[in-house]
Amino acid sequence: MPAPFAVIFDRDGVLNEDYGYAFEPAKLVWIPGARAAIKRVNAAGGRVMVATNQSGIGRGYYSEAQMHGFHAEMERQLAADGAHIDRIYFCPFHEEAAEARYRQANHPDRKPNPGMLLRALGDFGIDPARALMIGDKPADMQAAGAAGIDGYLYEEGDLEDFLLDAASRTGLPL
Repeated sequence: MPAPFAVIFDRDGVLNEDYGYAFEPAKLVWIPGARAAIKRVNAAGGRVMVATNQSGIGRGYYSEAQMHGFHAEMERQLAADGAHIDRIYFCPFHEEAAEARYRQANHPDRKPNPGMLLRALGDFGIDPARALMIGDKPADMQAAGAAGIDGYLYEEGDLEDFLLDAASRTGLPL
């Protein structure tokens, strides 16, 4: 049996349109090719994880429950395609958070720190050499590097095509 592998996606700007603090299920708009990219990883036997900074929670713009509602809608739509996300990791912490419980400077999970990525690899027993991260910000690439995985900066276009190119460079079986 081949060694397990994983693709870790950032959320806003990679899987869904980033219109600023996305949390309303009715406003979910997928990036072209995002659902197909997730399904492709699922079909190849890989793990799909999401690692997303969610400072809007700490800033008081929306609640954890609202974010989970957004994620539930993502999962509902993916299920209709026969696809799924194995786990979503999120970081609500921010140094300027309105809510004291979320106010922490340089939290280990907040990208560019690698906490969420390291936890994802550990939770699923994934060798960093068998993982890649797709993000849309330098902080995503810094987190990937700090976690010891290949990071690929997505800017635009079909995400499935982008994933296939990244996987071929990393050596993942997609």
